[in-house]
Amino acid sequence: MSSVVAAAEASAGHEQAGVLVVDKPAGPTSFDIVRQVRRARHTRRVGHGGTLDPMATGVLPICLGEATKLAQFLLDADKEYQATVCFGVETDTFDATGAVVESQGIAGLTQARVAEALEAFRGTIQQVPPRFSALKLRGRPLYDYARAGEVIDPAPRTVVIHELSVVDWTGPATLVLRVRCSKGTYIRSLAFDLGRAVGAGAHLTALRRTRSGPFHLGAACALAEIETAPLVGLSQALGHLPVLHADDTAVRQLQQGQRVTRAALQPPAGASVSDTRFQVVRSDGTLIAVADLDVSDGADATLRTVRVFN
Repeated sequence: MSSVVAAAEASAGHEQAGVLVVDKPAGPTSFDIVRQVRRARHTRRVGHGGTLDPMATGVLPICLGEATKLAQFLLDADKEYQATVCFGVETDTFDATGAVVESQGIAGLTQARVAEALEAFRGTIQQVPPRFSALKLRGRPLYDYARAGEVIDPAPRTVVIHELSVVDWTGPATLVLRVRCSKGTYIRSLAFDLGRAVGAGAHLTALRRTRSGPFHLGAACALAEIETAPLVGLSQALGHLPVLHADDTAVRQLQQGQRVTRAALQPPAGASVSDTRFQVVRSDGTLIAVADLDVSDGADATLRTVRVFN
């Protein structure tokens, strides 16, 4: 029996639980990083909280043990990127890994023209995903169709660009953008569409995710540190959700899948009346559940558990 397998079996009874925030390097896929973490931490249950393309770097939350139940909520969180766009060249993948499909002159392209074009990409927009992406259509990822030469036109999707600003301009060839956006946003598509908007064509040459939900680069560890880097606790990993505190009676009800009234739980400080999703914790701060508020009963609004944690 190998030492890795032995260590994994020895730790089966007290599996690690938490989120490891990795600063992903360029090259490996997100699933490559998951496999490396699984071996390094001797933990069977490992998943990621938001895919990064192989070319991309930056914040990649890796969920271990009971924290794998958090993945769906981390995927829903807003993301922030620094993106480098090259004008004058379009590729089939919309980034530097693809084949060049068109080149255009950019001598007359100005920063003012680009700044004007950026206005149309702020707020709620319709975006067409790249044909070379993992988004599935009829059970197959889009890149399968693209690699097979099958022409597929992905349907546009609604995404939100909360912030879009110029970080650097090395005109007229290169633009660096800061993008804060909703889940499901493809920065490659944003680069492609911006190129079309200014009439010069463009593709993405670098992408660095600087934030994913509550996780930021300052708290991310290098790949060489994944074996010993500290884990973020479950409640802290849901830092974007307001906290409700439950007494022992409410804890038992929630663990049994029963509803509890909103009034029976201690409200979070500074909670907004518009909040509809909460994390519920015990008196010691450990996470019990993620729950949605059902306001259909008016003043007797109840909480319906979305996910319960051990």
